Amino acid sequence: MRPVNQSLHDEVAARLRTQIFEGWLEPGSFVDEPVLCERLAISRTPLREALKVLVAEGLLRHEPRRGCFVSEVTERDLDEIFPVIALLEGRAAFEATKRAGAADVAALEVLHERLVRHAQQGSITEYYEVNRTIHEALITLADNRWLAQVIGGLRRILLLARLRQLHAPGRLQASLAEHLQVFAALKQRDAQAADAAMQNHLLRQREALSEVARNHQSRISP
Repeated sequence: MRPVNQSLHDEVAARLRTQIFEGWLEPGSFVDEPVLCERLAISRTPLREALKVLVAEGLLRHEPRRGCFVSEVTERDLDEIFPVIALLEGRAAFEATKRAGAADVAALEVLHERLVRHAQQGSITEYYEVNRTIHEALITLADNRWLAQVIGGLRRILLLARLRQLHAPGRLQASLAEHLQVFAALKQRDAQAADAAMQNHLLRQREALSEVARNHQSRISP
């Protein structure tokens, strides 16, 4: 049984994570400890322990004599993260293909049917949710805790960027085609092809994000 204070700071860390991902604590913003203590009805001790956890995860940065700030994700960060996560998720797809049984394939088939339906309807929010579920299912199926741990850490950082690559023209259908390519390779038990298709899928995401950023910049430039 964990000590009560350990449980409390884990709970506080989870609540702060949610506030960061949902935008209540914006990238670059100062973490005001007294305000958070009042808002969460907690003392400084569990809050500071929770902040240490989030600093270790990369969601916050600590500046000596100033305090904590919500981390910001730059274009350079994205350029550096996506090739790495592409390699890692490619390996997860490789291992998932090796391990997938008939029941696993059937469950993935249902998810991909939902993905196709949302793409056809242009339901981007729902597509995102199923897309995330498929990625998580493949990582779980790979059954490699080291891969899962590192991918999970990188995905948390990417969430800070509040990415919306599916808003790039034609990206929704392209993303669907890429997912179906990964799934086809898995069903054919071609682990190498699944690896390559997943890497391509992640790298195409980065290209789409760059296009979204360029389009946004062109709209706000004088």
